[in-house]
Amino acid sequence: MKRLILIRHAKSSWDYPMLADFDRPLNPRGRRDAPIMALRLQGLLTPPFRMIASPAVRALTTAQLFAETFELPEAQISIEKRIYDATPGTLLHLINTLDEADDQVLMFGHNPGFTDVARLLVDGPLPFIELPTCGVVILGFEEERWQDIVPGSAQVLAFHYAKEGQQ
Repeated sequence: MKRLILIRHAKSSWDYPMLADFDRPLNPRGRRDAPIMALRLQGLLTPPFRMIASPAVRALTTAQLFAETFELPEAQISIEKRIYDATPGTLLHLINTLDEADDQVLMFGHNPGFTDVARLLVDGPLPFIELPTCGVVILGFEEERWQDIVPGSAQVLAFHYAKEGQQ
């Protein structure tokens, strides 16, 4: 079974309006939430797994905080520029071309692409309307090869978000 773990970047800062969207950093809440979410996810993963991130500062920093929490070297994060501002079709193509040796892939990126590709892949309702910041959705596929994944072939195995359990 292949597992795709979509992780939306943690909360970003809007304190620097002159920065391009690509360069926005995480805010303090985002820097706090990412390691907490990594710890929640850690118990659901069985190594090995691949980590792929958008090169946008907020997504890459989120991936780096997860790697640090997992005690993995930053070099283990692959940067994939197609994730930034991706359409569902672009993300599906990327998924279909993942290395077949990787059964679990953590992908760090953005909305609306991540919410839209989850809608495309899951046959049925999602447990969220929009994947929240630092939200994690684990999708499972019966397919043995990434190239065979098609719309409607995923099932939601888990969904977690930073404010989970808070009133």
